[in-house]
Amino acid sequence: MSESRPITEAGGRGDRSIPKVVLTDAEAGAATFVGSNSRSYNYFTPKKRRATKYEDVTVDVQPDPDRYLTQGWILGWANGDLGYDASWTRMKSSDWHRYRDPNEEWEQSIYINNSNSIRTVQSSIENAKSGNAFEFWHKSWIPIIAKHFSAWGHVDQGLGMYVFMPAQRTAMSNMHNNAIAVNCMHKLRTAQDIMLYNMELMEIFGDEFDGEAHQEVWLNDPPWQGVRENVERLMNIQNPSGSSEWAEATFASNIVFEPLVGELFRSQFVMQFAPPHGDSVSPSVIGVSEREFNDRDLRYTMDMMKDFLEDETHGEENKQIMQEWLAEWVPYSIQAAKGLEPIWSEPEVQPGSFEESFEQVKSRFEGILSELELRVPEEVAT
Repeated sequence: MSESRPITEAGGRGDRSIPKVVLTDAEAGAATFVGSNSRSYNYFTPKKRRATKYEDVTVDVQPDPDRYLTQGWILGWANGDLGYDASWTRMKSSDWHRYRDPNEEWEQSIYINNSNSIRTVQSSIENAKSGNAFEFWHKSWIPIIAKHFSAWGHVDQGLGMYVFMPAQRTAMSNMHNNAIAVNCMHKLRTAQDIMLYNMELMEIFGDEFDGEAHQEVWLNDPPWQGVRENVERLMNIQNPSGSSEWAEATFASNIVFEPLVGELFRSQFVMQFAPPHGDSVSPSVIGVSEREFNDRDLRYTMDMMKDFLEDETHGEENKQIMQEWLAEWVPYSIQAAKGLEPIWSEPEVQPGSFEESFEQVKSRFEGILSELELRVPEEVAT
């Protein structure tokens, strides 16, 4: 065959044909986007002047046919779902990729922050052991920690494994996924922290500390049944397709349950009642969880909900939906919080009443709703 002869001509083996090249606009480089003409290779518009490391490794890592995946979803599921579906939540957005986690969590920061939390818990326990701090505990306080403090581990396990883990899978962008996934890890780790602390106290106090008491308390103790019901309802939030309604689950857990019930138990009971009974360790252990919620989990949730509320196209509709969520979930959390009232009378020393503690968390909850410009439900106002 002559070197100049086109390859589409027969070359001694009879007639043959070669399919014509047809451009479908599915090939790399077909789409035009914000970084098409940029030498920085960004596929997105940074929130500030320059993209942060968090944005570089998070934004658009998850593909989306509405942006650059012009050939459609390249992954699917056994039930017929393709990729990620906006119908998995009642929230609506004109741009699912606009949200940025204010904590800027990505792989490196996740490991650093969680490692620091673990070291804080472990050092608190080890320092207390080396300083014989457990010898100063009031004897009446030991069974209270065994029953009630350890029971909170079931709350964090339920929220982490069955609320935030499914929610992060169905959230609509990688930025939503990452923020909720970190929340999941916080809860699973704090549940583990509580159980490991429970085991430490079994060794320290021996028969004085019933390491299995929390199981009976969680399943059958009347003050805890409202909390258990609330958590189990959160675990079963679903959209019509049967998967997690991720935005509602995040809202009901972090905007309603945690401020009204979580902070009531952690801040108003453990952290207030432990020191007068000679216990400086339990507040340190559960204080890590409280700080993570205040500084990180509530923070990302507030920004996420504000993004929905401030959406130029769907903001008003989203606001109405959130009011409906408040109407549904606030009564369960109020019931759960008030159900815990009897445990305030168990400690020998009582630095405050349940009514005072509950007023504190109610005020805090009202402040959160005020920041979101949502109406305070009647159950809270009265």
